[in-house]
Amino acid sequence: MSAAPKISALRGGHITLAAAADAFLATPRTANPNTHRAYASAIDRVTTLVGRDRPLADVTDTEIGTALAELWGASAPTTWNRNRAASTSWLAWCQTKKHWAAPSVPADAERRKESADETRAVAKTTIHRLLSRRDIPLREKTLWRMLYETAARAAEILALNVEDLDLEHRRAPVRSKGGGTEWVYWDSGTAHLLPRLLRLPDGSTRTHGPLFLSERRPVPARRPAAADICPHTGRARLGWRTP
Repeated sequence: MSAAPKISALRGGHITLAAAADAFLATPRTANPNTHRAYASAIDRVTTLVGRDRPLADVTDTEIGTALAELWGASAPTTWNRNRAASTSWLAWCQTKKHWAAPSVPADAERRKESADETRAVAKTTIHRLLSRRDIPLREKTLWRMLYETAARAAEILALNVEDLDLEHRRAPVRSKGGGTEWVYWDSGTAHLLPRLLRLPDGSTRTHGPLFLSERRPVPARRPAAADICPHTGRARLGWRTP
């Protein structure tokens, strides 16, 4: 083997941003579901904005900084710091562990000072007890659990269709505020409830249409678009104005 191919192999060759991200997210450091969800959300958005199919070695520090600024520049310091840290860990791993030629988070995209939060967090056991109450209908229980585990906005979860769900990997693509697509991930609580939510009275399973449905079929005068009607039940997508 000549010197050039050896250097190419050492520096990662033409590995893409998407492949580098997948490799990092498969490491033990992201084995915890909550950690994996947080890292995957940040890294997926950065790679999508910069170009998932671009060679890692071709991306510059400035492009990473620009992507971070565009995605979270106007966000709260805690949000900025969290997503900046995820991107920094990923790129540092590419450089130090894999010895790939990779960009870094630039110095001007520095960590921001966070204000002290005196709000007392609700105990995790209390949240789980509330989400496990027997008097809560299955639809509400699944929606609340999914919102809690994914940390997604209500509008993002209510916009999901059954065919969007990747039940095996406990994830689904959602449309972010900026118009981009990112993945949300859920834990075992949601994974346990979703099959029950999708089950029809005859024992079959819904395969298409809105995930969360209204209790009744819409009247003709208020019938929504076809995309917001369940083909199995005729009920409409659950929203702020549909009970």
